[in-house]
Amino acid sequence: MTTITIPPTFKVSHEQFQEIAIANRDLRLERTATGELIIMPPTGSDTGKSNQDISGQLWLWNRKTKLGVVFDSSSGFGLPNGAERSPDASWIKLEKWEALAPTEQAGFAPICPDFVVELRSKSDRLEPLREKMQEYITNGASLGWLINRSDRQVEVYRQNQEVEILEHPIAINGENILIGFILDLTEVW
Repeated sequence: MTTITIPPTFKVSHEQFQEIAIANRDLRLERTATGELIIMPPTGSDTGKSNQDISGQLWLWNRKTKLGVVFDSSSGFGLPNGAERSPDASWIKLEKWEALAPTEQAGFAPICPDFVVELRSKSDRLEPLREKMQEYITNGASLGWLINRSDRQVEVYRQNQEVEILEHPIAINGENILIGFILDLTEVW
């Protein structure tokens, strides 16, 4: 991950960030609430395979339940704190998504997903991912999973609760947020 610091006198607006992202479609970009532009390298093929399995399972569950909208890692969101983030997989309740104007849905939607997943790749440092997960929760996510494949751990983030660390789980459920969703981790590990 490469971080570019934007000088304090130079602020990138939501619209400007969208323009930068559109002009650089081959890059995965995020912007922190403090003005840092983050350029994320592509993941390795193995991580990409695992991420697709997570997104696919989430998509299939949602296709059956029709409770919301699923997004992959190339989707960006404008969080309430001003950050522009792209979780590896995410989900928004249908009524919240439909409340957005079509123009808001077309860009980096000004909303925090209700559920987020971050999958740690070999090049990711754990602490920045933990900070990102806390940022999602602080900005309105109800449930988040930080999946650490190298240690076979899942850190579960919830509103107003301590982080729960699951050791070597083979599955994890979506609790009362993703009702009936169970992520099979056997293919992810």
